[in-house]
Amino acid sequence: MSALIRYQAALLLRSQRWLAPVLLYVAFLAVGVRSGQPVLDSLGYTAAGLLPVTAWLVRICATQEPPAARTVVAAAVGGQPRAHLAALLAALGSAGLLGAAATAVVLLISEPASTDHTVEVPPASAGLAGLLATACCALLGVAAGELCTRPVLRRRGWSLAATVGAALLALVTSGSPAKYAVTGLVTGSHTGTVLVPVLPLLGAAAVATAVTALVCRLTSVRG
Repeated sequence: MSALIRYQAALLLRSQRWLAPVLLYVAFLAVGVRSGQPVLDSLGYTAAGLLPVTAWLVRICATQEPPAARTVVAAAVGGQPRAHLAALLAALGSAGLLGAAATAVVLLISEPASTDHTVEVPPASAGLAGLLATACCALLGVAAGELCTRPVLRRRGWSLAATVGAALLALVTSGSPAKYAVTGLVTGSHTGTVLVPVLPLLGAAAVATAVTALVCRLTSVRG
């Protein structure tokens, strides 16, 4: 599986289709994150922005191979589900690296203090909370992306519109692990309290695992 993931990652890198979502994420951070801002607010903003970017990367990885090449790869590795899973993991890994890098930059330039700058926030705890919130948003971004692309949706227009809608819902719907994780960071910033989103991360992992299992199974039927 590791070789197959490297193959999918190499396709993504060489295609340069990753440039659009990555540049969008950079622009999003440039607008909303400033040096000296409270660290927890900036970490929440950073995590939230990664969710739609991850969904976009999933759409890219799931559709970057021509049908003939996809069939050959599936035959070589033992079936469509395995090949599709590798594409999803390549997208998740790419999003994870992007989110980790953004989180590190935010930690370096942000002020370790509450929103009113009166309470000190431990940088190590803030970094852990930010990384877990970022992972939570990345996992839900994978779930949103794979529900809105091949093999579930094949038409590009409908797929793009559905991806935007699913990413938005994952961020604003009550009970969403991503909303809970991001809100925890922003709310904690008011008092300088670091809320490490362990339960939201577990919930996001469960959702992503269930959706991935369903979608990979569909590839056996719909290709």
